[in-house]
Amino acid sequence: MKILLPGGAGLLGQNLIVRLKEKGYSDIVVLDKHRTNLDILKKMHPDITAEYADLAVKGDWDKHFEGASSVVMLQAQIGAKEADLFIRNNITSTKNVLDAIHNYKIGHTVHISSSVVESVANDDYTNTKKEQEKMVLDSGIECVVLRPTLMFGWFDRKHLGWLSRFMQKVPVFPIPGNGKYMRQPLYVGDFANVIISCIENRRVGGVYNITGLEQVDYIDIIRSIKRAIRSKTVIMTIPFKLFSVLLKIWAIFDKNPPFTADQLDALVACDEFEVIDWEGEFGVKATRFDDAVDETFCHKKYSKIELEF
Repeated sequence: MKILLPGGAGLLGQNLIVRLKEKGYSDIVVLDKHRTNLDILKKMHPDITAEYADLAVKGDWDKHFEGASSVVMLQAQIGAKEADLFIRNNITSTKNVLDAIHNYKIGHTVHISSSVVESVANDDYTNTKKEQEKMVLDSGIECVVLRPTLMFGWFDRKHLGWLSRFMQKVPVFPIPGNGKYMRQPLYVGDFANVIISCIENRRVGGVYNITGLEQVDYIDIIRSIKRAIRSKTVIMTIPFKLFSVLLKIWAIFDKNPPFTADQLDALVACDEFEVIDWEGEFGVKATRFDDAVDETFCHKKYSKIELEF
């Protein structure tokens, strides 16, 4: 089976490839425009096809869709200061990928949406992901739609990975407000196995919220990271407004900040996402949160590899 992964050099794609290969899949094709992450991918997996492709621009990259058994749509802009980047990489690229799926008559697609489509947040990421999902559902392709919550795991530079590296650099780790902001973090290894279940069972139809099964406060996530990496950093709460101001000042000097004021607002929104029995639905056993944190930061090989955001 030929598995095609548009946007496959990011966090989810890299984790998915490891588990696909463990399952015996060998004909894997990745299309991505992030050269650094593509190079990391090629170094780890020289036996797969990994090609530079800007999916927001029509090109001969669509030739790779020919003969694909399944397409897993992973391309997404998650963080940026410019609205145009979200439109380009969440909307325009999706239109082009959908055109290729139609042109090559692909019979099975897994679209990776996001839990934010049901969020109360109002930002460029949320709004373009809502539009992206609607485009896929309205396109008429044979697909299943998965909506993951915040993911963490190997190769994570943006979320828990960034938090762990920041913790190792500073004597005091700041927490906005009291830190009691409920999260439903999803281990990317579990989600990759859900995707593989969809591929193997040729699942089509339906939209599924794939939510972390444990509710964990933000401050407790930080404590779990501290335990796993054996950090001596002091965890300290600071007033929310001061924290927000500091983020805005940071953004002035960093054009691609790892954490933005919009994301802070989303953090404290405390959305509670639907929890379905995805273990039973997809035949995948969930990993305990603390065990997943340990696997993320203590794996002999993959915990040392960082992607570029």
